[in-house]
Amino acid sequence: MDIAYSVKDVPIRLSYERWFHITENHDDLSSYYFEVLETVEKPNFITRGSKGSLKAVRNMGKDKWLVVIYREISKKDGFIITAYFLDKRPKGDVIWKQS
Repeated sequence: MDIAYSVKDVPIRLSYERWFHITENHDDLSSYYFEVLETVEKPNFITRGSKGSLKAVRNMGKDKWLVVIYREISKKDGFIITAYFLDKRPKGDVIWKQS
């Protein structure tokens, strides 16, 4: 298991079981393990997800956006739910933006 620290300095867990689940459904992410963790730590922006989740978004080049959905349970714990690529900038309420 690896941990990334969110922009609020909350440790966000990525277990190997979760990574297996993510890559089983999104095989195009299989070589992007560290990029997923880095997106949580250094996103371009964060939007609100559903049911209290957050979406960390990072531009990976022309028409390629990495979205990592995670949840902060407390100030000391959180976990990654899933991750995927989009071919255009995701929409949604931006609640944090890189300065």
